[in-house]
Order: sequence, then C-alpha cells, then structure tokens
Amino acid sequence: MRILALSTILLALGACQSGSGIGAAFDTRQNAGTCPPAGSIYNASRIVVFDGETQTFPNVEYTGEIVDVRLYCRYAGTAPVRAEVEIDFAFGKGPAGDSNRRDYRYWVAVTRRSGKVLNKEYFTVPANFSDGPVTGKTELLQQIIIPRADDSVSAANFEVLIGFDLTESQLTYNKEGRRFRLNAGQ
Repeated sequence: MRILALSTILLALGACQSGSGIGAAFDTRQNAGTCPPAGSIYNASRIVVFDGETQTFPNVEYTGEIVDVRLYCRYAGTAPVRAEVEIDFAFGKGPAGDSNRRDYRYWVAVTRRSGKVLNKEYFTVPANFSDGPVTGKTELLQQIIIPRADDSVSAANFEVLIGFDLTESQLTYNKEGRRFRLNAGQ
C-alpha cells in the first residue's frame, strides 16, 4: 500500500512567478525532518543548440545552463511535504542564432533517493536576447507536493531533480564534457 501511495505522488506545480510566498503559506510548527535535496543532473544541466551537424563555435545558435537550484519545504506530523523550487538559468545566443527570443524546455522530477522517478513534469522558460547575447532568469515553481506514507517517512528519502529536455546528440555532447560558454568567448 505504501508503494502504491508513493507511486501516485503528486507534483502539482503552480504557475511560475516571481517572489516567494512560501513563508506565508506555512504554519509555525517545526519541520518533522530535513527537506529533500534538490539540484540539476550534471549531464542535463547544459544545452547547446547547433545550426547543422558541425559542432563548432560559428554554428552555435543558443546555449543554456542551470546555474543554481534552491528548494524550500515544510512538513509536520503526517502532512505531505510542501515545497517550492527556485531555479537560476543562464542563456546565451551564439553567432548562428537568428532570433532574440528562444524557449527552453526543462523538466522537474521527484525521485526516491534510490533513483526511482516518482513523477516528472515538463516546463518552458523563455529567454530574451534583446539586450545582448547573454541573459539570465530565475523561475519559481510552487506547490510541489510529496505525499508521505506516514509521519515516520522523512523528506530526505526523496530528491527533486531538474534538467533540460535534451536530444540524444545533445546528451552525448554533454556526456563528452564539451561545452561553449558564450560570455567566455570559447
């Protein structure tokens, strides 16, 4: 029954918006334990979009990187874990980029510490390059809910992971350790 309860985990994410309202949403009881760790998967934390098959700097259209992830949570008694995540992104427009606007697709997954994915949702973050080739943005995802079987289950048994939605060739590029950072002139 516990496995069924955990496998039907809810990841209800509210609209992305600025400003954190998490403090006002929680009562004053002490957390029952630590918050789940949150972060980006190394091989999915960067994206490089090329114009064509040649992976050289003149063919770079756009880049993206997940720079930082912060999770705030609250749970007490038998209550589910309620959390919100702030994600800092950095974006770049390369020599082959032909638009001042680019949408980047990314995912947020709730997993067990063992790696089993309990739920995964996809989102889009827009980047605007009107003011230059490099820009950044912070996204706030609210209302992440991780139901616990009972009050003996700590949020530390779960993880919240974030990554870009990559093609197989983009994933291979990342696994090879290759990268272009547009603000570094590489």
